[in-house]
Amino acid sequence: MALLNQEQIKEIIPHRDPFLLIDEVVEMEPGVRVVAKKYLKPDEFWFKGHFPQEPVQPGVLTVEMLAQAGAVCALSLPENKGKIAYFAGIDKAKFRKKVVPGDTLTLEVEIIKTRGSIGVGKATASVDGKRAVTCEITFAIGA
Repeated sequence: MALLNQEQIKEIIPHRDPFLLIDEVVEMEPGVRVVAKKYLKPDEFWFKGHFPQEPVQPGVLTVEMLAQAGAVCALSLPENKGKIAYFAGIDKAKFRKKVVPGDTLTLEVEIIKTRGSIGVGKATASVDGKRAVTCEITFAIGA
């Protein structure tokens, strides 16, 4: 069961269609940890060109999905309400498993470090419990 649906997510982060890339938040401790879901439908716009003969989820969009989940977590803190989280860096990115239309991505981000308006999240995207993408994402909270 969703803790936050897409309409509630839109109240926290500024992303909108076609670039709101998370469908729901299923677990969250604001500022600490989040688990979100993305249901990859066969008609997602990127599958038409990546690749027409064998649709594959672009790894960079999976990283963006993780960043959006992390932004929901960071911006859910009362002191960050109404602010924007900017993507500031990606480290240690590994693409471990092919992700395809019909898969459900589980997006987990744990905020492991914060200093002032800068934070770092340990991020994992998985399908059926198997890691597909892992990375560390750095974000900056702006006004």
